[in-house]
Amino acid sequence: MEYRKLGSSELELSAITYGAFAIGGTMWAGTDKKDSIDSIHASIDHGVTTIDTAPFYGFGLSEEMIGEAIKNHDRSKIQLLTKFGLVWDGSNNGKGDYFFDADDNGKKVPIYKYSSKQNVIKEIEESLKRLQTDYIDLLQIHWPDITTPISETMEAVETLIQQGKIRAFGVSNYNVSQIQEAQKTVQVVSDQVAYSMLNRKIEEELIPFTVAENIGIIAYSPMERGLLTGKYFLDSKLKENDHRNGYFGKFDLQQVKTLIEELSALAHSKHVSISQLVLRWTTLQKGIAIVLAGARNAEQAISNAKTMDFDLSPSELEFINQAISKIK
Repeated sequence: MEYRKLGSSELELSAITYGAFAIGGTMWAGTDKKDSIDSIHASIDHGVTTIDTAPFYGFGLSEEMIGEAIKNHDRSKIQLLTKFGLVWDGSNNGKGDYFFDADDNGKKVPIYKYSSKQNVIKEIEESLKRLQTDYIDLLQIHWPDITTPISETMEAVETLIQQGKIRAFGVSNYNVSQIQEAQKTVQVVSDQVAYSMLNRKIEEELIPFTVAENIGIIAYSPMERGLLTGKYFLDSKLKENDHRNGYFGKFDLQQVKTLIEELSALAHSKHVSISQLVLRWTTLQKGIAIVLAGARNAEQAISNAKTMDFDLSPSELEFINQAISKIK
């Protein structure tokens, strides 16, 4: 495993970070608690020291399982990354920016982006309890909230830093101007954004800015929620309440299938999986600090961790980039 300093912070994070969205079950057609905890243990056993989660993932379940999984580990050797700002329990009393309706076992739950000072403090206290810890290594705002001034949200963050409840602060899904506004109040060390072979929009404006400002990019959805594993083209059956039924529809699936076929030969020659090849490519892109990789069982977790056991030469990277460039 490779460990990287995150932006201007003192945090040293594993280049492959455990992404805990799927194990929450919400939008992912449920979850298996034992498999999920096993996947966390397997990740740690194979060098993954960093775990990224959020209260919204499983409406608290993801954080609870992480807290249970790490309670017998040395906390100083594990970095916990969580978020705030997506409210599902009605505690916002209708305030905030309506986001969407999430599926909770057939029930539609309205989700709001809400990051008032009071809500930030409330959410962190709840996360600390679920994670069974007294501090968060990196706290992140999950999505921008247009109904709350950024300065108000950041004042809450500054208070949490002073109280020692968080070691560093990052944003998520923020653009350049939003980061600049947040920086007026608090030091922003990272921005967690979607980035993959099929989605490289951040390379245009965000990456040049974050590189210049020494802000680390945390890449999420590098596998496009499993599409780039190639498994979808072998068995396309997804459960009805799996959000990927709609998500995959935004891609030209024939072009994606062709890309995977082109990359397969290279992956085979290096004795790695398509998933590992895709993740490794992502870790080597300019400005990318760490890459989130989800796992729902120990086998997937070990595969993700072993991504860093091989490298890609300049010519291999060029071959991959040429294949990606054919995607329109």
